[in-house]
Formats: sequence, C-alpha cells, structure tokens
Amino acid sequence: MATEETVTLGGGCFWCVEAVYQEMEGVIAVESGYMGGRLANPTYQQVCSGATGHVEVVQVKFDPAISSFLEILEVFFATHDPTSLDRQGDDVGVQYRSVIFYHGDVQRHAAEQAIRELNTEQIWPAPIVTEVRAAETFYRAEDYHRDYFRNHSSQPYCAYVVAPKVRKFREKFAAKLRKEA
Repeated sequence: MATEETVTLGGGCFWCVEAVYQEMEGVIAVESGYMGGRLANPTYQQVCSGATGHVEVVQVKFDPAISSFLEILEVFFATHDPTSLDRQGDDVGVQYRSVIFYHGDVQRHAAEQAIRELNTEQIWPAPIVTEVRAAETFYRAEDYHRDYFRNHSSQPYCAYVVAPKVRKFREKFAAKLRKEA
C-alpha cells in the first residue's frame, strides 16, 4: 500500500483549508497554491481578480494508512459549503469555488461516489456543486501565504473566518487531530 498520496482541494480561501488540514492526523504536508487556470505562474493578485480562472487550492499530502482519502474528503465537505457556487461566505469569485482536483482514477471515482452519497443523504439544503477535475499544474502560492493562520491568528479575517472552521474541525473530528495539535 502507498505510504503517501496527494489530493488538491479548493474550498474557499486557502488559508482556511490549509489551517484545517495542518491539524489532521496522517497529513504529511499542506501547501497553498493555485490550480485550474489559464495563466502560467499566476500571482495572488492575478488570481484574486478572477480573470485567470485559477482556484485557490491546497495540495494535501497524506498517509492513507492513517487517514484515508475518504476521511480527507469527509473533512473537506464538513469544513466548507460545497453547495455555494463560486463563493464561500463573503469570499466571492471563481477562485473560491469548491473543487476536488484528483490525482488518479481511484480518487476520481471515490470523490464522485462521495458526492452522490452526500446528495442522496440531503445533508445540505441544496445540491453539492463541487467540481471533480483532474489535477493540473500546481502553482505554489507566495511565501507569505504559508502557515498564514498560524502566523496571523489575531488578524481579523483569521479570527472571524478561519478560526471557526478550525474549531469546527477540532470538535467534529477530535479523533483525527494530530497529537501535537
């Protein structure tokens, strides 16, 4: 069995998604970046304009023997709104859309199946709009985005937007918290 897998996820601002997965047991590395657009080597400002078509994403490397791909997806769907198109809360634009960039057919099938099951369960009042797409070129975000919540937790956006998502993860997935978290 593989000791490391990678999936790339877009679920709104990458600071939120990064902060959640940094606390998850079995996650080896989390890196913020951009994927899915039309411009090579985009900058944060270009992506935020919405004109490049990129999504703010996190690339999650994980040990599937500790946290399975389905567990990674369970956290993903529980910590953002997969029913809102091109937005998460007050963050609006194509760069904030919900998307799973899969790395292989096994992930694609599992993601599509998870979405079908969640829609059948009707957990949300609207259907899931999360895209499932093949991974493309990953462009690493600028260094100042790395560990953003850890380094800026008192910043207003972090306190009012990121922190509640991290709290939700900690409460709902307490058994999946890193031991040092």
